[in-house]
Amino acid sequence: MDLTPPERALLDFERSWWLGPAGKTKAQAIRDRLGISPSAYRGRLARLVDSEAALAYDPLLVGRLRRRRLARLRRRFEGEAVRGSRPR
Repeated sequence: MDLTPPERALLDFERSWWLGPAGKTKAQAIRDRLGISPSAYRGRLARLVDSEAALAYDPLLVGRLRRRRLARLRRRFEGEAVRGSRPR
């Protein structure tokens, strides 16, 4: 399955949003360039990162996003394990 033009635009944006005009936040850039809210952007990107078509389109970006997500989940899991145990 190929990516749609909006899906490609989302990945292209994620790859290079920080190259835009200085002083603009990522949230502002998402609204300006993609015309969606930051929360809709995050949800679409999260689903897209799991797609094999996205991996084929931009393997470096998708691999990096998958690793970041895994690290976030690992920190969350390990943090809960540490907080849940009390030394006696």
